Amino acid sequence: MTETANARTYTPAEAATESGFSIDTLRYYEREGLLAPISRTAGGRRAYTEADLGWLGLVRCLRDTGMPIADLKRYAELSLDASTMNQRLALLQAHDQRVQEQVDLLVSQQERLREKIRWYLGNGATPAEQERAARS
Repeated sequence: MTETANARTYTPAEAATESGFSIDTLRYYEREGLLAPISRTAGGRRAYTEADLGWLGLVRCLRDTGMPIADLKRYAELSLDASTMNQRLALLQAHDQRVQEQVDLLVSQQERLREKIRWYLGNGATPAEQERAARS
């Protein structure tokens, strides 16, 4: 960590740790325009800001919920223009709908799995298996 004009900055290693992305991924995201160009120290090293880490947190959320890179690039492009708020909202709402569909499917599949577990417990699973199932 360094302090620049009273603003905390992070080294690439610290930014990687904080964001959960590898240093290579951070560089890739910068090259692809998913991350604004990162400021540099006098020695030429990248210096990530709190704002950069905040953006990376959103990128992490969107990637973890399955947003394709193409949509993420589009969102990043739109984020550069304050007049695109409605387009950004629409993109996020469409993604939210896809995430909800995935959640609904997983809940449905989990219920089917639990039905099968109940069947085994009711049809002769050993006491050890029953105990294991009760803990999970």
